[in-house]
Formats: sequence, structure tokens, C-alpha cells
Amino acid sequence: MSLLPPLRIATRTQPRPLTRTPPPTRRPAAARRPLAVAMDAAEYPLAQAGAPSPSSSCRAADAAAWDAVQNQKRQRCQGSSSSDKVGSCRENNSIQASEAELQNVDSSEIEDEDYYVDDDDEGCYDEDEGSDYEFDDTDFNQHLADKFDDLDLPPGVEATVPWLQKPDDGPGNFKTMEEIEDEIGKRYKFFKQFDTVEDFSDHKYADKPVGKTGKDWTKRIQHDWKLLENDLPGSIYVRVAENRIDLLRAVMVGPQGTPYHDGLFFFDAQFPATYPSTPPVVHYHSGGLRLNPNLYACGKVCLSLLGTWEGHGCEKWNSAHSTMLQVLVSIQALVLNEQPYFNEPGYEMYADKAVGQRSSLEYNDTTFEYSCRTMLYSLRRAPQHFEDLVAGHFRERGRAILAACKYYMEGNKVGCVVPEEDDEGKELESSNAEGSCSSSSSLVKPHSNKVELAAAAGRAVTFKAHMEVLFEELLMEFNVKGADTKKFCAEKLKKSQPTSS
Repeated sequence: MSLLPPLRIATRTQPRPLTRTPPPTRRPAAARRPLAVAMDAAEYPLAQAGAPSPSSSCRAADAAAWDAVQNQKRQRCQGSSSSDKVGSCRENNSIQASEAELQNVDSSEIEDEDYYVDDDDEGCYDEDEGSDYEFDDTDFNQHLADKFDDLDLPPGVEATVPWLQKPDDGPGNFKTMEEIEDEIGKRYKFFKQFDTVEDFSDHKYADKPVGKTGKDWTKRIQHDWKLLENDLPGSIYVRVAENRIDLLRAVMVGPQGTPYHDGLFFFDAQFPATYPSTPPVVHYHSGGLRLNPNLYACGKVCLSLLGTWEGHGCEKWNSAHSTMLQVLVSIQALVLNEQPYFNEPGYEMYADKAVGQRSSLEYNDTTFEYSCRTMLYSLRRAPQHFEDLVAGHFRERGRAILAACKYYMEGNKVGCVVPEEDDEGKELESSNAEGSCSSSSSLVKPHSNKVELAAAAGRAVTFKAHMEVLFEELLMEFNVKGADTKKFCAEKLKKSQPTSS
């Protein structure tokens, strides 16, 4: 039997790379361990008895035998047939050293060496098997992709590797900006003023159960629904829940001629178990801003009809005649008016004085600023079931809102009629060039223009600075919704360009 260590040829499915690792440095003789050779004492008495050290001629014979083994192995690899497998060796071709050579080998001199396949042998593999294998790019990428099925790339990271990219299903699945704008317009056009929805997960009172109710309670709420469906003003929209008939959400558009014009103001209401003996509970979506004395930053709505403020006679809730429709109309007409400063109790006595008018004008400036901030809140996170209304409304009114911002920044009175202009900046004939105010429903008219001029001259410097920031944010949001902002974008581009000296 052979004392030479068995040759191991690793089976490869792909060729090794051209770069090869050099064999490790030969260890000193003192650090080498004797090669463990399995020998039977009966068959190999010389090895057990400890033969004397071989001569130089014996070492030469041993080296010649090793070279013969290497040459035969190369021939076997190069001349293997298609039926042979890589790494397999036939028994009849086994290499055996002669008994004379084995007797000349001293086991004590055999050292632990790492036998490396010769460099020429590294590329030796079954040619027939290699010819059947073809490297497939697709299979390789798919194998790698399977390892990254659950990989979550962070936002903004764009994968450039083919197996990390999402397949392109074709241009038919992508909508152009014109198609998106048309879809927004259609949804806005067909948005109902009154409708029922399944639920209100983001409603203020969604987690507050109404408690035990009766048939009379249900019938009265259904009566209110009927009134809202038939008699709602064109600028108020309502949604009610089918599975929670105690919940209601309404939005109203700010009236023209007021600092609230074109804004969207949302309210959540709940019918208590004692309704209609007691009025509904109403919460205003303030965003932390108090833009009216009757609308608190915490969301409280201060109104006599709701029992949150003192009142007399018809100002108070009447279980027989008062309705939810009356509550919504009262908020829009009485709260969102031209001069909300005088809604504050006790301030009405200053309505006919210069100090009161000046304070009212300054209050309107702040109110319009807060109204613009409320617009941004609605655009970025529209309340549930009103997403289409928010997108469509600001798509239609975005140009008018931006024009009002610029007009007020020039020193004009907030709430005045803004002159309409075409894309070239020319004023249309139908507009009021003087920017007169709609004062038909004003509580008080100023004594003279001097009061307005003095108030405009003393306007806080911060108003213009705040409005410039809000204007840029609104312009960006309105562009996303498809509003007509070409004029304002052109002006911004012109200002950003360096002036030629």
C-alpha cells in the first residue's frame, strides 16, 4: 500500500480566478510535526522497528517516485473521458510505491508538509463537465437577489445593482403631470357636499364612545342629516360615519372680503347621548393657532349656541328648533367675519375709535398669516375623507391666494378685494384698481383714510418677513397640486438671475 498522502482535487462549478494565493512559508524543521501515517505493524515491520536513516540515493529515489505520481496525475486529468467525474480516481489506476522504496523510507524522517497541487495543475478539471456548464448572468443575479428579499433600503438610496432594482413594468403605469392634475380636478368636481363614510379613525372623538342611546336619539340625528344634505351652503362640506352616527366632520371655506378668504377650516362634532336636549360638542382643528377670539388654540369653539358662552333668547340652544346646520352656518357667518378683533367681549366699544381700528387692522394681519399656515397644514396632511377637496380647492384657488399674499405684502389692507391680473401682470378691467374693501357687512367703517394710512404705516415689520416665507412655501405646495403659478414662478426666476452691470 502507498504511504503517500491521498491527492485531493476540489470539485469546482466555476473556474478559479486568475489570482492565486502563494503557498505558505515553509516552517523550520524544529517546528514540524511527524506525518501521521496509518500503518499496520504486521505489514510494515520496518516502520515499526525504526529503520536507519536513508542515504542520499534513497532520497533521490523517493523524489523520483513523487515526480512520477505528479506526471501520472496530470495525464489522468487531461485525458479523462466524459464518463469520468472530477475528483474521482479509479482503483486500478492507484499509485503504489514499490516495497523496496517503502523499506528505504524512515518514518521518523517523514515530516508534516503541506502538499500543494502544482501551479499547472490548478486549472485541471473535467473538460466534459466544464463544457456542460455555462455561466448565466440572470441566474447569478437571481441567486443574489434572494438574499436581499427582506432588505429595506433607507429613503433616498438608489440601488444600482440590477437585482436590487424594481422591474420596470413599462411607461403605461406612470402618469404624467397633466393626467394627475386632471384626476385631481375630476375628483374635486364630483366631491359631494354631504356624504356618509365608513369610519373616522382620526376623528377627535373616535375614542370616546357615546354611551347608551335610544330610538329618539337616532331619529333626531337622521333628521339633522337630512337637513344637511338638502340645505348646506355651497361653501360647507360635511361627512358623517355609518358605523358611528354620533360623529360628524365639517369643513367651511373662508368667506371673501375677510382675512379668512379661501382658507379651509375643519371641525369635528359629536352628538352626545343627551342630544337634542343638549347641543353637540364641537372641536376646531386649530393646529395650535388662535386665529379668532371664538376659536381657541386648544380647539375649543366659543359660541352661545353650543353653550360654551353665555347668551340670551335665540342665541342659546333650543332642543326643539336648533340643529347642526344652524351651528355650522353660525360659525361661518358670525365667527369668520371681516373684523374678528371685535368678537372679543368688551372690544366692541372701541369699534368707532382710531385705536380700535388700528388694533383691528393689526389683528387681521396676524389672522391672515395664521390662515396661510393653516392652509399648509391641510395641504401636507389633509383630514381623513377630505383629501380630494383639499387638493382640488387649492388647485383652483392657489393663484388667487398667492396674488393676495403679494398684494397684502405691498401694504394693502388685508381682506380688500385683490385686483386680478393676467399672466403679463396687466390689471383686468373688471377688477377694482383701488383695492376697495367689501364693507357691506362691516361692523364699523373708518372715519377717514388717514386712519387706514396710519395703521398701514405702523404695521409690524415682521408681517412682511413672515409672509415672504409663507409665500414660498405656498408656491411650492400649490405647484404640486397643479395650480396656475406660472406668473409667480417666472417672477421668482427673474429675481434669482444676476443683474447685468
